[in-house]
Amino acid sequence: MLDESLLDAPDALARADRRGLLRGAAEAGARVRTAARHAAEAGIAGLNPEGRPRSVLVAGAGTAAAGVSDLIAALAGASAPVTRVHPTGVAAAAGALRWTLPGWAGSVDLLLVVTADGTEPGLSLLVEQAYRRGCSVVAVAPRQSPLGAAVDRAHGLVVPMATAPYGEYDAETSAAGPGTLWALFTPLLALLDRVGLVTAPPEDLQGVADRLDRTAERCGPAIATYGNPAKTLAAELAGSLPLVWTEGETAGPVGRRFAAVLAELSGRPALAAELPEALPAHGALLAGAFAAGADPDDFFRDRVEEPEPLHTRVVLLRDRPADGLSAAPAARELALGHDTAISELEPEEGTGLEALAELLAVTDFAAVYLALASSARA
Repeated sequence: MLDESLLDAPDALARADRRGLLRGAAEAGARVRTAARHAAEAGIAGLNPEGRPRSVLVAGAGTAAAGVSDLIAALAGASAPVTRVHPTGVAAAAGALRWTLPGWAGSVDLLLVVTADGTEPGLSLLVEQAYRRGCSVVAVAPRQSPLGAAVDRAHGLVVPMATAPYGEYDAETSAAGPGTLWALFTPLLALLDRVGLVTAPPEDLQGVADRLDRTAERCGPAIATYGNPAKTLAAELAGSLPLVWTEGETAGPVGRRFAAVLAELSGRPALAAELPEALPAHGALLAGAFAAGADPDDFFRDRVEEPEPLHTRVVLLRDRPADGLSAAPAARELALGHDTAISELEPEEGTGLEALAELLAVTDFAAVYLALASSARA
């Protein structure tokens, strides 16, 4: 259940936000500026690469690392393959995780290590393994962490992670917190711009920070639901099973992150898929037990004490399709043909990175509002 009255009560939202999630979303722009400065101070702007890496490997734990890897892969496109090095282990604890380079990794490959913790022994061992293989290593991690020391020993480059302007958030949610993604992602954008895999010059990063600030103003707790796209989306998703359909190169990782953050922060199941493949992949859900109005049991049963059943709702996240073709009309037709409601988000005009930033910010705010209003109701 969602307490929709809480969405328009800023003081109550602040009391419910014990983990600093709203503050993290609001400070994303500041994190980008700080992270860009840290990247410059670490010497990224002065690097003289001898050509592009053959491939990029990304290692780290949690939602933020997965999101960074997914975003880099989308932005790099055909410039170089991007592979996430997935952790293994008996538990999700920092000390239990281990990472292993693929057998083909070598001196022409680039390893990126991202973590908001920096104490994971497995990541330090991975850096040592990369050094023996001849891989170039760049890490974004907290200052004076064991990982940073390991990267220094491997003659790699360490960029200190940009901390929150007004103190850190609760450690248990730092990996999924809205500000953490940008703190880890921004220095890598500057690096990949320098090696020629993406286009992200300093002025584009400044544009990203400005777009995040403007989106935070539109989505902040003081803005009423009717004029707040994030609160509106949170209210629309109450009691639903979100089907997050994406269109555009950068919308895909945004949708997958949205589904992951909904599960991690608010305990909401969601499914994400890219158009047009989403239509056959999720089409049966629109007509099955989760369909709007679906009620397979006795019509005359007393339901006063029963919770409302989950029904699907399509969330359409769109960036500009590269070829100008769009499956959005077919998606709307399929959903409305099954009486399924649709929520749509499309960024304002701007660079590709600015559009990406806006979609990430709105969906992060929406996930936070769902988490706060749901926990307050419980």
